This record gives sequence, C-alpha cells and structure tokens, in this order.
Amino acid sequence: MRIGIYGGSFNPPHLGHMEAARAALEALELDKLLLIPAKTPPHKVMAEGSATPEQRLEMTRLMADGLLQPERVEADDLELKREGLSYTSDTLRQLRERYPQDELWLLVGTDMFLSLQSWHEPQVILSLAGIAAFARKEADRGEVLERQRAYLTGTFGARVEILSLPRIYEISSTQVRRDRDGTGLWGPVWGYILRHGIYGVQADLKGLSADDLRACSLSMVYARRHAHILGVEEEAVRLARRWGADETDARRAGILHDCTKYWTREEHLALCDKYGLELDELERANEKLLHAKTGSLVARYEFGEREEVCQAILWHTTGRPGMSLLEKIVYIADYMEPSRAFDGVEKLREMAYEDLDAAVALGLSMSIEDLRRRGAVIHRDTQGALDWLTEGRKGNEEF
Repeated sequence: MRIGIYGGSFNPPHLGHMEAARAALEALELDKLLLIPAKTPPHKVMAEGSATPEQRLEMTRLMADGLLQPERVEADDLELKREGLSYTSDTLRQLRERYPQDELWLLVGTDMFLSLQSWHEPQVILSLAGIAAFARKEADRGEVLERQRAYLTGTFGARVEILSLPRIYEISSTQVRRDRDGTGLWGPVWGYILRHGIYGVQADLKGLSADDLRACSLSMVYARRHAHILGVEEEAVRLARRWGADETDARRAGILHDCTKYWTREEHLALCDKYGLELDELERANEKLLHAKTGSLVARYEFGEREEVCQAILWHTTGRPGMSLLEKIVYIADYMEPSRAFDGVEKLREMAYEDLDAAVALGLSMSIEDLRRRGAVIHRDTQGALDWLTEGRKGNEEF
C-alpha cells in the first residue's frame, strides 16, 4: 500500500488542509491517508486559548469524514497517545512498525518542507518516508521548491514529490482563530467550534443564523448525510412558499431534522429520559424512530427553536393524526428531496406541489408497504396519520 501521513497541530483544520489532503490522495494514488494531530508540536508553542488535543482530534475527524472516502482517509490519535514532544521521526518509526511492507509518504507544506533538514532526526525521517510537498500560497510555487528538492535528494537520498494544488487557500489556523467568524473553515468544523465554544467563540446557540445553525447540524452527522439534509432544507422552503407556510420555520426544521441521526440507542434514550419524553416499546428499540424524538429535543433545548419547528422534527419520520401544515411539509420533503431515488418518487414530487395532503398520504402508504414487505412493525402514528388523511379526503368528497 501507499500510505500518506499528514500531521500538524490542526488548530483548527481548515480548507487549505482539506485541499492538500484531497490533492495528495489523487496525485500520489494513496491507498490510505492518515491525518495525525500533534499532541505537543516541537516547533511551536500552542497558542493561548487553543482547542484541547481531544477537540483537535474531533475536528480532524470531521475533516477526514468530509473527504467522503472513509475507506481511504482517517484521523489517527497516534501522537495524542504518546508522551513528550510529537517528533515526526518517532511517529514514522511507529508507523513503520505498523506497516512494515508499505510505502510511506509524509505530506508537508512549503514552510515545513524548506526547513526539513533542521528537524529532529531528519535522516531518520527521510529514510522512512518519501516527502510530498505542496504550496500553501501562490508565491510559494516554483523554483524555491525545486531547489529544496534537489538539496534533499542530493544530501539525504530523499524521495521527493512536489504536488500542485488545483486550488490554494491562502489561510492559516492563526488567522482563523483570530477572525472567529468561520472564514476558511469547512462548515462542520465551524459548527463544532460554535457548539463547543472554542477559541473564545461565545455564540448564543439559541439565536443562530441559518448558516451557523446549518454548520452546527452538519457537524453532528456523517458527511454522507449532508446532501440529504441540505436537500430537505431547500425542498421544505420551496413547499412552504407553495403552500403558504412560514419559510423560516421550514428551513430551520429541515436543517435540524436529522441532527441526531447517528446517535447510539443509549444516547437517544438518555436524552429522552432527561427531558421526560415518553416512548413506546417500538420507539425504545428503534434508532430510526428515536432520532426524530431526540432531534426535536436538541432543537428545543440546545438551539431554542420555536415549538412549530420542534413539532415538525418530532413527527417527520412517522407522521401523526392531525398533522400541521409545517409537519406535512417537512414529512414529505424528507421523503422526496432531490437525492432520493426510488420507484414512484417523481410522481410524489409532482403531487407535493399539486395536492399536499394526497402526497403525504401517498408517502405514508409507500412507507407502510415497505415496512410490510420487510416484515417490520408499523408504528401506530404512521397508520393513524394515513387513516386521518384518508378519512378527511373522503369527508371532503362527500361534502
């Protein structure tokens, strides 16, 4: 295997780090890329007010997940587990023991590349791994990197590759910490900072803009879920505009509806117990049903959302008899947002803009049929919602 090693303080990881990682994956044809936060960087003192090592690891995990290649990219806590200064030579020794037959490549930015000969045990580093250098600023491209390549090759017999980044983000972690506005950060990393109050960011989580609320929500789920959440948000807004519902409520419900999607059953039950939300036997055993319950609680108690928003999240999976307009909108938006692909979805999309109740009833029917086909138990609220809508339409026809 060809394994890339990308280390740093990641305090915090920013878009420049992500772009370099993405470029290295393809340019070096890496089978695996390890993102390794340093516990105690030997070349600098961590700035006052920095994130903890554990927080930097979590943000690095978010960045790794954001590359959408979980089989190739992962954050590694190797240096966080080791005492003393986080020397690269020690890290490479450990990785050589872990991967004795594999080809290692160390990824470095311009500044680190140009000073590599002054690092702790440079000869060890260059004997254990090839060096892949990339420019962090437009001014860093060109002759200076080639001169350093020639020097390291001639002096140490190093293997060196100069990577050309398709896009250069002229941003630094220092600037990100100073600006405290999310500029230069991938949205979920910014959301993590907001939620945990890192770097002196003291946001009122109960008064966030839609952009910041979205960043927080996306920081709570795997990146593979992002397209769905964004699709539900925009679909809910379009439907609210069509049917005269509050567009802001529809947007915020869409943003938060799946924020607890990947919680464990124990986490769901603990939050429901904390706030006294009663659950039936089927709900207590089913994470798919529980995430709507806990999502509504997070919306209410962590983000201070309006009751209408919380109720729309609460019922977006099962539906219920007597659904409000916003509840119907979020339910059907979740069912047929643009990334959904199943037989009948196009019909459902057309119907949602022609007859909302008919679309919700069809969605409920399709859900019930799918559950029956799989031998799963149908929640009473789902059947109740369909019966309520069906009876209501019959009553209107008779009238």
